[in-house]
Amino acid sequence: MSTEQSVEPMVFEHGDLRFSARAMGEGPLVLCLHGFPDTLNTFSYQLPALAKAGYRAISLALRGYEPGSIPVNGDYTLESIAADIIAVMDQLEVDRAHLMGHDWGAAVAYTVAAAVPERFHSLITMAVPHPGRFSREGLRISKQLRNSWYMGFFNIPLLSDWVARRSDYAFIRKLWRDWSPSWSPETRVLEGVIDTLSQPGVLSATLGYYRAALSVKALTMSAEEAHYPIPVPTLALTGEEDGCIDSGVFERLMVPEDFPSGLQFERISQAGHFLHQEQPERVNDLIVAWLMRRHES
Repeated sequence: MSTEQSVEPMVFEHGDLRFSARAMGEGPLVLCLHGFPDTLNTFSYQLPALAKAGYRAISLALRGYEPGSIPVNGDYTLESIAADIIAVMDQLEVDRAHLMGHDWGAAVAYTVAAAVPERFHSLITMAVPHPGRFSREGLRISKQLRNSWYMGFFNIPLLSDWVARRSDYAFIRKLWRDWSPSWSPETRVLEGVIDTLSQPGVLSATLGYYRAALSVKALTMSAEEAHYPIPVPTLALTGEEDGCIDSGVFERLMVPEDFPSGLQFERISQAGHFLHQEQPERVNDLIVAWLMRRHES
């Protein structure tokens, strides 16, 4: 973290749920959403860079990633998580913001931007393409289906929870290696992830995202439902070596017609799934340049 600006802890509420957050800087809001298996600390390189560039950057812990945000009804649909994001913006009294998401955070970002585009200046997504197209078409591509085997496994309750937790979360550590094969994260990074997942109820809650994603409703949506437009200017980033969602599959599923306000696609070399941590300088340069152009236009 930058030594020039301190991290400000924050807490937000949506109904009975409470969400932790970390903030830096002053200026237009950039709301940052993490993925799985990860934490709000995933943007440790982005928050200081955004603050230095003149933005208010807030990294939010998503629903289920702490005991206080685990819903009693077990609802982890993208639509409900998107409602959490709007509730946070309303508490901040911000009419419009830039939204940035990685992995599941990207899926949530697409969903909320499509639902209320008037609330967002722009969208930055990393590692996950248009979620409707991914559900309907991505999982029918043989290469991607092989990469996504774990999604089906996570839909076996109890067994997948036990396997993910056993041997000091060896399964979770393996996912990180497989998804970013050329990168060895600092020990503190993975230990922070394990600490988060070890909180009461959190591991099962985070796997709930996959169980909602592979519901009958999600898998049987029509092409019209799946190809919904996202009328917010979008910067989409993928890691060239991503072992979770293949970079070529990502590009194939980012169809310009789905983004009537514009789409910029960038492939980050020498990076896998956690591209923003693996190549932070390159990613930060792209993000800041993108944000600056949005305010100039």
